[in-house]
Amino acid sequence: MKQAPENLARTVMTDPVHFLAFGFGTGLAPFAPGTFGSLPGVLLFWLTMDFGLYVQLGVALALVLAGIWICGESARRIGVHDHSGIVWDEIAGMYVTLLIAPATVLGWALAFGLFRVMDIVKPWPIRDMDHRLKGGVGIMLDDLAAALYASVLLGAYRWLMT
Repeated sequence: MKQAPENLARTVMTDPVHFLAFGFGTGLAPFAPGTFGSLPGVLLFWLTMDFGLYVQLGVALALVLAGIWICGESARRIGVHDHSGIVWDEIAGMYVTLLIAPATVLGWALAFGLFRVMDIVKPWPIRDMDHRLKGGVGIMLDDLAAALYASVLLGAYRWLMT
């Protein structure tokens, strides 16, 4: 039961599950919803920067575990698996990527760019995961794999810069 865009926006803004899944409304962006949807992940990371690594790892785990249900339930309710507006997975993936990034503007910009490229290009096996796995796990896993790829590249960048 795919909804018209105006009905979807109303549904997203009034249903708590959709509101979270659609990244507090950022997933309703008319273009590049995944890119806009990654921004709350940056904000959340910035808000938790001073809490220490263990708290940040706990936040990352909570984002992932909650995201499995939130994304799966939102997709089920709107009848579209991994709707482009569902961006909780981008929030979690961006947050995870920033765990590895240098705490500089350049480091964060590089983390953002690398994560978005990996999420858009979906190198092997990310594309396979995206097509084969269904439900909330499938929605979350491809973005976590993109975060892993971006994190490996960030780690290499950090190593080369030392």
